[in-house]
Amino acid sequence: MGRYFLRRLAPLLLLPLPEAPEAPRPALAPHRMLGPQAAPAPKRLRGDFMAPPRIGTHNGTFHCDEALACALLRLLPEYRDAEIVRTRDPEKLALCDIVVDVGGEYDPQRHRYDHHQRSFTETMSSLSPGKPWQTKLSSAGLVYMHFGHKLLAHLLGTGEEDSVVGTLYDKMYENFVEEVDAVDNGISQWEEGEPRYAVTTNLSARVARLNPTWNQPNQDTEAGFQRAMDLVREEFLQRLDFYQHSWLPARALVEEALAQRFQVDPSGEIVELAKGGCPWKEHLYHLESELSPPVAIAFVIFTDQAGQWRVQCVPKEPHSFQSRLPLPEPWRGLRDKALDQVTGIPGCIFVHASGFIGGHHTREGALKMARATLAQCPLPTPPTDTPVQ
Repeated sequence: MGRYFLRRLAPLLLLPLPEAPEAPRPALAPHRMLGPQAAPAPKRLRGDFMAPPRIGTHNGTFHCDEALACALLRLLPEYRDAEIVRTRDPEKLALCDIVVDVGGEYDPQRHRYDHHQRSFTETMSSLSPGKPWQTKLSSAGLVYMHFGHKLLAHLLGTGEEDSVVGTLYDKMYENFVEEVDAVDNGISQWEEGEPRYAVTTNLSARVARLNPTWNQPNQDTEAGFQRAMDLVREEFLQRLDFYQHSWLPARALVEEALAQRFQVDPSGEIVELAKGGCPWKEHLYHLESELSPPVAIAFVIFTDQAGQWRVQCVPKEPHSFQSRLPLPEPWRGLRDKALDQVTGIPGCIFVHASGFIGGHHTREGALKMARATLAQCPLPTPPTDTPVQ
């Protein structure tokens, strides 16, 4: 896969939401077609012409969840030209092909996706057994739950059965849609206590600020809602671009490095990345949980931007500052010749004061630093069910 595909996204991102009929599909990136493209749903006959479908949502103050729900639907071919009907009038909503965030009804067979009714308690986990997320769904989560695989397959130019679609579906929910669900449903990130700092620039907050302020003479929300849909659509597509062209290739690189680890060192505890700068920690934990290696990975070696070699210790947990096996205490905080003398390995550059990372001028030197640490310290135990967020 190529690194970036924003050039291909540019027409999609810049066009206004009411697109011309029969516009071509957005081509995010060349991708192997594994299945047939979903045929657009037939448009309804209204009078003597074929009318576009209608997406209903509430009027008045808008929120991120219904803006995202509408934007995601309009990325699908069958809703590309859909009219957005913003109202709370039940008679007008009844004429809509799909209704989100209003109406007090969740019925996917009739395309009704509200979450405000007292009886609604659905989560991604409850609607899709096997998924781990327990956050109550908003209208955005409901639309993503029911249309997400189809949407991603369309945007990626592949079939829904492609494993890439399933991988990115989970990633986009966990790192994009779930936050919107939680904020809209008033679910805190912590169980109790006061937050240590305020977060005021998240997507939901930026959508909220597109509403008229309390003292503006013009309280019309229609123009603001259109801007909100543009905002969330662009951010969704940019995030998908990142995961497809940066996050997924990094996973492939780490997976290959794990497969080749015994060629790097017979212990199997040292992994060498073919390209420096690759974000490896999250992928390493996921892949370890799948492979269940007999010994834990202790070190990752790679080149930095200057072409020098780094030996980095694997942390105990994904976001931990504690290493499974830190570089030896006598090495920590030393540099250059002073470090050479203590390690007995010429060409050392540095070891961080906490011992989580060190540097050497050569690949062989970085390997020697890792091997010397393994020889001095007990072997780490394999990780078990390490949570990755």
